[in-house]
Amino acid sequence: MNLPNFKNEPFTNFNDSDQNSAYQKSLEKIKATFGEDIPLIINGEKIFTEERITSIDPSNSSQVISQCSKADLNHLEKAFSAAEERFKTWSQTNVKERVEIAMKVSEIMKRDKHDLSAQMTYEVGKTWPEADGDTAEAIDFMEYYAREALRWGQDHPVVPNPGEEGVLKYVPMGIGAVIPPWNFPFAILAGMTTAAWVTGNTVILKPSSDSTTIAYRYMEILEEAGLPDGVVNFLPGPGSSIGSKMVTDPRTRFISFTGSMEVGLNINENAAKMSPGQIWIKRVVAEMGGKDAILVDETADIEDAAVGIVSAAYGFQGQKCSACSRLIVHEDVHDELMEKVIALTKKIKVGHPESQETQMGAVINKNAYTDILKYIEIGKNEGDIVCGGNPGSKDGYFIEPTIIDNLSANSRIMQEEIFGPVLGVTKVSSFEEGLKVANGTIYGLTGAFYTSIPERIEKGANDFHVGNLYINRKCTGALVGVHPFGGFNMSGTDSKAGGPDYLGLFLQAKSIAKKI
Repeated sequence: MNLPNFKNEPFTNFNDSDQNSAYQKSLEKIKATFGEDIPLIINGEKIFTEERITSIDPSNSSQVISQCSKADLNHLEKAFSAAEERFKTWSQTNVKERVEIAMKVSEIMKRDKHDLSAQMTYEVGKTWPEADGDTAEAIDFMEYYAREALRWGQDHPVVPNPGEEGVLKYVPMGIGAVIPPWNFPFAILAGMTTAAWVTGNTVILKPSSDSTTIAYRYMEILEEAGLPDGVVNFLPGPGSSIGSKMVTDPRTRFISFTGSMEVGLNINENAAKMSPGQIWIKRVVAEMGGKDAILVDETADIEDAAVGIVSAAYGFQGQKCSACSRLIVHEDVHDELMEKVIALTKKIKVGHPESQETQMGAVINKNAYTDILKYIEIGKNEGDIVCGGNPGSKDGYFIEPTIIDNLSANSRIMQEEIFGPVLGVTKVSSFEEGLKVANGTIYGLTGAFYTSIPERIEKGANDFHVGNLYINRKCTGALVGVHPFGGFNMSGTDSKAGGPDYLGLFLQAKSIAKKI
C-alpha cells in the first residue's frame, strides 16, 4: 500500500469570499441542530438514556447545543464485553485494511471541514481560525497515523543469527480507555482514539462532558467510513464513576488521557494498582498541562516578541496546555515590551466567535469562569493588573484578556496553572536568570525565548527544560509531524503525539525466532 508523503492540511483563508460564505453556511447548518439528542454507542447500537449531559454554548450560556445520553456502570460493562469480543478479530485484521478506513475518515473530515469547525465554534467557543486549526489537526492525525501504522505494521529485521530466522513484530495490546479533553475536542480526541484503533486495539471512549457533540461527530464519521461495530464504543459519563472504573478494570490494557495534572496523577496511581483478575501492567499515556513561559532578552526583536506573546497567551482564551501564561522579560526592555504587549492585548476583540471579527470568546464553563476570576483577585495582591482583569458580557463566560505585571517568580500566578486569559509577568536581570525562572515550575510542556545572540540560542536550546521548545517564535501552534508534542516533569509522559514514536505506545513488541 503506497500513500503519498505526508503533508499538513492547509489552514483556511477566510479572506477568500467563497470560504467565508461556506463557513457562514456551516454556522447556520449547525444552528439548525441545536438541542439534538445524542446517544451512547456500544457495539454499534445507539442507546438513549433518561439521564442526560447538557452541552451549552459558553458564549451564550442559555443556548443548549445538545442533550447527550449519560452512561452508567451497566453500559460500561456492555462496552467492555463488546470491546473484548471485537478485539479477537480486529487485532488480526490486516494493517492495510485498518489504514484504508483511516484514510476514508480523513476524506470525510476534509469534506465536512467547515461543519466540524462550526460545531466547535458553538460548543466550546472557538473562533473561526482556532476551530479551523482544530479540524486541520484532526485531519493531520488521521493522515500521519495512517502512514505510521503501515511502518509499525511491517516485520522489523533483527541482527542475523546463524541457524535461525528472526523477526520483530509490533502487535496490538487490547482494550484502551481513551479520555480526551474539551479544549481540542476534535483534534486531540481523534488523534488519541485513532492511534489506538489503527494499531489494532479496541476502545472505550469517554469524551469530556463539555464537548460531547463534536465527539459524537467523530463517531458518525467512523460509522460512515466503515469501522466495524465495537472497535470504538462511545460512553460519555461522569469521571467519578465511568472514568474511574475504566481505569481500574482488569480488562483495561492501557489508558490514554489528556487533561489536568491532578486527574492524570490519579489515573497513573490507580492504573498501577493490580485488580483481581488482571494479568498485565497497564500502560498510561498522559498529557497533563503546563505553565509555559516565553523569555525575552534585551537583544530580542521586541515587535516580533510582542506579537508572539499576545497570540500565545490569548489564543482560544488561553485554554491551551501550550499557552503562554508566564512572560519573563529582561529588565532593560521590560517597559518597551510591556507597552507593546498591552497595546496589542487591548485591541483583542472579545465576543461571540460566530462573528468572524471575534478574536477571543468565552471560557468553557461556569466553574472555569469562577476559578479564573479568583486567580485574578489573587493576582491583584501579588502584582499589578495592567490590562483587563474584569468579567465581560453576562450572556456568557467572558473574561477580559488580563495582564498581571511585577510578579515574583514564586508567586501563585507564576506557578499554578490557571487555564484562562491571564498572563503573568516577571522581570529578570540576565538571560541566565531568565532560564532559571523559566525552569522553576513543576511543569515542562512548551516554552519559547527571543534573543539575537547565537550563544544564547545554543544555551537556551540545551538548558530550557521543556518537551517543546521554540526559538524566536511563539510557544503555541504545534503541527503534526513537524513538532511532535508532549512535555516533561508534571506535564505528562512526554508521549510526543504526532511524532514517529507515538504509535509504539499502543503496541507491544514480539520477538519471533525460528530454527532453520
